[in-house]
Amino acid sequence: MPTESDLLSGYPAELPISAREVATAVQASQQDLPRIFVVLDDDPTGTQSVADLPVLTRWDAEDFSWAFRQGKPAVYVLTNTRSLDAPEAAARNEEIVRNALAAAAAAEAAGIHVSFVSRSDSTLRGHYPLEPDTIAATVLDATGETTDGVVIVPAFPDAGRVTIGGVHYVRAPDAGAGQLVPVSDTEFAQDATFGYRNASLAKYVEEKSAGRVPADSVIVLDLGIIRAGSAGGGPAASAKAIADAIGTATHATPIVADIVTENDLRALALGLDEAERRGKKLLYRVGPPFMRARIGQDIRAELTGDEAYAGNEPSTAGGLIVVGSHVGVTTRQLRILTEQHQRAHIIEIDVEQLLDDRAARHLDGIVEEVVARLAEGDVILHTSRLLVRTSDAAASLRIARTVSAAVVAVVNRSLKIFPPRFVIAKGGITSSDVAAHGLQIRRAVVRGPMLPGIVSLWEPVDGPAKGIPYVVFAGNVGDDSSLAQVTRKLSATF
Repeated sequence: MPTESDLLSGYPAELPISAREVATAVQASQQDLPRIFVVLDDDPTGTQSVADLPVLTRWDAEDFSWAFRQGKPAVYVLTNTRSLDAPEAAARNEEIVRNALAAAAAAEAAGIHVSFVSRSDSTLRGHYPLEPDTIAATVLDATGETTDGVVIVPAFPDAGRVTIGGVHYVRAPDAGAGQLVPVSDTEFAQDATFGYRNASLAKYVEEKSAGRVPADSVIVLDLGIIRAGSAGGGPAASAKAIADAIGTATHATPIVADIVTENDLRALALGLDEAERRGKKLLYRVGPPFMRARIGQDIRAELTGDEAYAGNEPSTAGGLIVVGSHVGVTTRQLRILTEQHQRAHIIEIDVEQLLDDRAARHLDGIVEEVVARLAEGDVILHTSRLLVRTSDAAASLRIARTVSAAVVAVVNRSLKIFPPRFVIAKGGITSSDVAAHGLQIRRAVVRGPMLPGIVSLWEPVDGPAKGIPYVVFAGNVGDDSSLAQVTRKLSATF
């Protein structure tokens, strides 16, 4: 197993770049036509690295008009496409892009240019290349604008996902200091719906495109290019090197980038901005922290419990912690939370009962118990840890939807009877469905992270959950105690 220091030994040192430098460059390049990035987020955990940006769970033109009026450089749209099959995901991407373009062209949103970002998983799960292909085709059909390059940046250093030499790795906290595991050797690559074999991003592109895009046609921005300015010339030299390397991109050429630190992301942002200033039309397929760097936003310090409730009087009810993800780290986090939070009430949704004729009766009982226990304190609601598997990807998605629908029903019915003090949703599909359907959030603002660089807090601005802090917690981030840490911040009884 390689160490990070070994892999980095042949590359230049990172180049210190401030967020302000990126923001200044972006503003200078957009003086004539301000740009708003529309981020199609395939689950809501993409917001965990940003702050003070609008979020939509619906995407009518009027929703985009509201978001554009907020005057922010980016807006997130919760697509939840990771829970959909391929045709449904494509249709949803197309609908969102067309509505965003229509809103941008409307009189009240005149004078802006919309660029699109396909935000997906930092461990390479999701509808690739379907989603960027669909976005590019829709933009071409609606505007006549072609896409020169698709920039692929799954790295998420805050969560231990880095790319070096074109290979995507996961830091292995239990395997020794500084050791990295190719992402293809992790549990994430065995995903029943979105599994893959290659950690080399160029080979991943070839694999996922079924050979349509050969690995040798992929442009690789390695750390020698990203950090070119460290040898002299500073950030401007890195920006030039990146823009020069992208210069040959045409007809949606895939472009992958090495990223190990926030400085690398900022250097890349400067280079991409320069490439676009030169006329390149780019589309992005990225992990969570990319947008923070691309718009020149500083890393927001983690929110305190008081900040999470700022402006809202906390309810006297208990909080609701909803756990749906089944990845190993989530199961460990759930165990630590239940061990440490002795006053919490633990309620399990039995997945096997959801899949047969006992479902309705089972859910009625769960709702009754959740409401009763919220009056006494915090409730930990989780699905049974036995993962029902099938070899068929479509069947796996159907099972996931059934389970998620049950969780949503419990949250929504409980909310209408006895609103909780706060809601934490653990898992991508879980947090998406809880937001859009369980809490009926249509529009929200990302306040910031609950832990350094990860786990976002939303403030709903409409619907029955207005005023209730909502925490979006990805299934595959944090250490074993992270769920307990976040709960402790918000709880009145922990």
